[in-house]
Amino acid sequence: MIIAIDAGNSRIKWGVHDGRKWLDSGVLATADVAWLGEAADEWPLPARVVVCNVAGSDVSTSISTLLARRQVKVSFLHASAEACGVRSSYELPGQLGADRWAALIGARTLLDSACLVVCAGTATTVDLLDATGLFRGGLILPGFDLMRAALARNTAQLPLADGVFRAEPRNTMDAIVSGCLQAQLGAVDRMFSSIAAEPGARCLLTGGAAERLAAHLNIPFQLADNLILSGLVRYADSL
Repeated sequence: MIIAIDAGNSRIKWGVHDGRKWLDSGVLATADVAWLGEAADEWPLPARVVVCNVAGSDVSTSISTLLARRQVKVSFLHASAEACGVRSSYELPGQLGADRWAALIGARTLLDSACLVVCAGTATTVDLLDATGLFRGGLILPGFDLMRAALARNTAQLPLADGVFRAEPRNTMDAIVSGCLQAQLGAVDRMFSSIAAEPGARCLLTGGAAERLAAHLNIPFQLADNLILSGLVRYADSL
């Protein structure tokens, strides 16, 4: 049995996997990490627990402490030069975010063709994985909500917009929402163009804003809600 935990900046997602399928899953705000102990009381034992954490050392310590009380051993995923069929071309492989590394590993479980791995959360990451399993590099940009919030916080006359996407916006609310979305979509489209001609090339989308992006993409894509958790399961199998 494998327990996979993805601790992000805004949310902590977890799942219980029996080696073939997901048996249970849950999500909570990262600020409520203490409640993970309540979920852990229901997890089957014995189990391997593997964690991807990008929420800082305090969250890492909290998770370790909570699970130690339940006599559960925890392994943390850290990016490396190679793991689970994925190789990194990052200049300093260990500096790659653990969430991006887990998503790349998860992508390799779904596809053996070139793909663009997009994690749309608090930040949006856009990473290229070629058909041989080589991570060629990628982008980090503010996520959709972070872009909206930055405009509201740092400009005198722009609100926290709640408009709709339009190709040619004619009011301020729609202009902000459409601009933030177009920035996300443009980054995805430009990165995908480098692999678009390769056989079976596809974009894999995960994260809280994935569906928002998917509604406006004009490239082959697939929603993969548990992509990071799937990468953690594959990593746990390799330990």
